Amino acid sequence: MDFQSLLDDFTAAIESGDGQRLAQLFTEDGVYHDGFYGPSRGHNGIAKMLESHFHGNAKDFHWQMMDPVCDGKTGYARYVFSYTSTMAGFEGRRVVFEGMSRFALNDGKISDYSENFDTGIAMAQLGFQGTELARILGKSANRMQERNRGTTHLSER
Repeated sequence: MDFQSLLDDFTAAIESGDGQRLAQLFTEDGVYHDGFYGPSRGHNGIAKMLESHFHGNAKDFHWQMMDPVCDGKTGYARYVFSYTSTMAGFEGRRVVFEGMSRFALNDGKISDYSENFDTGIAMAQLGFQGTELARILGKSANRMQERNRGTTHLSER
């Protein structure tokens, strides 16, 4: 499967909420690192994340991938992603944000998916404020710290 076809299948699975379709794009032990929900591992974990978290908290997804680049092992695409919240207290709010996706590939399947976007922009559109916003952004900050633990970025200079 070429990279553009993979992107098309990836976004179609997410927009439709088809967890099994999304999971099949990943290797058996593949990991989906979501900017809101953190990592989901393996086919069952990825399918559950999409069906329970994404489609449990929102609807009307639209994911547009642009400017894809891939060398066969790693692919990147910038994106615009939007949805309508169904979360209690935030129902009906439309959220849109831009980001960058990274796909590590193994024999044409995704072994590791990660993304970078400003979670604060999405949370502000929903209406999160104060301590709740700080809690959510703190989780994102902790994941970033964990990914970079032991590197020169976090050592004293």
